[in-house]
Amino acid sequence: MIKYLLIFVAIIGFAWVLFPLVRDFAQPQELNPLAAEYVRGSAADLNVPNVVTSVVVTYRGLDTLGEVTVLFLATAGIGYFLRRRKSKQPDKRTPGSEILQTGARLLTPLIAILGIYIFTHGHLSPGGGFQGGVVIASGILLIFLAETEFRLSHLLLHLSESLSGIVYVLLGLLGLLLLGANHYLDPRYLLAGRYLALFSAGAVPIIYSLIGVKVGSELASVLSSIQDDGGEQ
Repeated sequence: MIKYLLIFVAIIGFAWVLFPLVRDFAQPQELNPLAAEYVRGSAADLNVPNVVTSVVVTYRGLDTLGEVTVLFLATAGIGYFLRRRKSKQPDKRTPGSEILQTGARLLTPLIAILGIYIFTHGHLSPGGGFQGGVVIASGILLIFLAETEFRLSHLLLHLSESLSGIVYVLLGLLGLLLLGANHYLDPRYLLAGRYLALFSAGAVPIIYSLIGVKVGSELASVLSSIQDDGGEQ
């Protein structure tokens, strides 16, 4: 009885805390000054149709760098713990059915192409580096489920992840060197190009592609560690 009473009191207290937010909520009629500047600057200054990409890659580029770093640390931690619990038991997993194997062989290359398309067109349409990298990793997961003997080179994954991260940071520093202070990850040291063209928006497509490669490599590394239970191939 006391338990239900405490739960009831907790619900009432939670509702009391949230009530002012609901009572005072008003649908905004216009963008706040910061959002308005992002919308204006995305097209006028950066030549990027996708405002979200402008925010992720440029205006809040340091946040993106932090997010990628967190993902890297999570990947390294997962790999470390899986390696510690490496099993010496023989692999008892059964391969996927013929339908799954055939579907995986057919779809995996198409999924990889879709992922590349998403992060190379992230400045033009919804999508970007994070989404494209996750799509590529989903294709790798599919082939892992279908083929128990399929393995990825940990060395190749580590090189891909490391090089994309290093070049990403160097491109950010290039903005400081060429455009001055307060221009980290500013893509305008390359030509803006024609609006809505694939090769436009300065260095934005390159930066987003590097993020896509880095995210895809890190997630693929996690999947590969799970696939071989942390063992080195």
